[in-house]
Amino acid sequence: MTEQNSDSSDTTQALSDRVNNRSHRPNSQAFRDFVASGWDRTPLDAEALTAAGFTPARRAQVSAAFPGERLVIPAGGLKVRSNDTDYRFRAHSAFIHLTGLEADSEPDAVLVFEPEDDGHDVTLYFRPRAGSDTEEFFSDSRYGEYWVGPRADLEAMSTMTGIAAANSAVVDDVITKDLGAISVRLVRQADTRIDGVVDLARTQVQADLETSEAGDAELAQMLSELRLIKDDHEIAALREAVAITRAGFDNVVASLPTALGHRRGERIIETAFETAARSDGNGVGYDTIAASGNNACTLHWIRNDGQVRDGDLVLVDAGAEADSLYTADITRTLPVSGTFTEVQAKIYDAVLAASDAAFAVAADHANRPVRFREVHEAAMEVIAERLEQFGVLPVSAAESLSPEGQHHRRWMVHGTSHHLGLDVHDCAQARAEMYLDATLEPGMVFTIEPGLYFKADDLLLPEEFRGIGVRIEDDVLVTDAGVENLSADFPRTRAEVEAWVQGR
Repeated sequence: MTEQNSDSSDTTQALSDRVNNRSHRPNSQAFRDFVASGWDRTPLDAEALTAAGFTPARRAQVSAAFPGERLVIPAGGLKVRSNDTDYRFRAHSAFIHLTGLEADSEPDAVLVFEPEDDGHDVTLYFRPRAGSDTEEFFSDSRYGEYWVGPRADLEAMSTMTGIAAANSAVVDDVITKDLGAISVRLVRQADTRIDGVVDLARTQVQADLETSEAGDAELAQMLSELRLIKDDHEIAALREAVAITRAGFDNVVASLPTALGHRRGERIIETAFETAARSDGNGVGYDTIAASGNNACTLHWIRNDGQVRDGDLVLVDAGAEADSLYTADITRTLPVSGTFTEVQAKIYDAVLAASDAAFAVAADHANRPVRFREVHEAAMEVIAERLEQFGVLPVSAAESLSPEGQHHRRWMVHGTSHHLGLDVHDCAQARAEMYLDATLEPGMVFTIEPGLYFKADDLLLPEEFRGIGVRIEDDVLVTDAGVENLSADFPRTRAEVEAWVQGR
């Protein structure tokens, strides 16, 4: 071992050299002058986004809910994945819903509602494209166009969104101006930097922090509840996401022979789905579950590193996120060999019957008020009855279904339905009376996804049941006449699924 140099300045210099060991760009004035010249800086062509016809009504509802208050809705910032590599950017869902921006737009942007006598002036603050004569253009690997490609200028952003646009360099002053004399509500945890700016300003004016935090929570709640009823643009976006997801599932079925021969067959299935999601959409709306055999009994199995064996069932829970950032959420349970065994068929049919019961109750909203929680209750009645028939319940189905019982939930601990949209579990910050206890209304979109999960180490089960997990999940739109299964194009019955896997 060589002796270490004890000179701290030398050590600091060495560290600096290591930190900057990728910084080989020239720094001469000749280079700076030359790299700034000869670029076509014609303003980008811009067209209004499809969503721009729908977002004014959404913003108007927000404005009406909080008159006289400043509202701050950040998009969020880029997040480091490793060293100087960032994750792909995906803005906060409330920001997307109110601006209509898509794909990877727009890191560090902030939407601000500034109160006026007759409502609010709304401005989108973002980082516009830099001039070719700036350091950012050629040197900034996060924002410079030399590195990340074309960026919008203020005029283009305004054209796309229909919202006045301004440079985000001034946003800190904008959101803290006159704080204390004016109430400010913030969507928290979207952008930690903006959280810090607002928190510091509140402290400086000695604002009541408890009241401020309650106001922030009310804003988040309202923005979540605003998405409970989807407009025509949102429904069309969800249809597109479902269509991309169908293509992904067709890839999955085609991949099964390859998956059988691979030591990580579940990864083959995962990547087969994600090829379609990324090729035709923005990517996946959540981590794909590709769970073979007993892994299907782990509800959030996303490691997907298991083998796929002949005779197993493979549970695939996957959803493509369209460029609009709306996501589908579909689950199918597939017999790898192309045919369900007798025991697998019995379990599959029980789950299908529970799904059918949930659909029937949801559709009945056209005849009577139906609460969202009734969809789950209908599925649970079937699950409990089938488990009683299987002989695994320690009590009767009726006893199990009582609030004091619930024994059947051992084998299905999750809920049957959740709202769907920009988030796979959309509207999650809504009040219970607006979600679980709400009556179904046209425009709601949610999942129906009962399941049964018989873990291999569950000693209360007959041996032939162990290691079998089944879930069937569809995406449902509430209509005036009942409900529409947005995923009706997916094989669903046992015979349809077998034909699908067999290529018939």
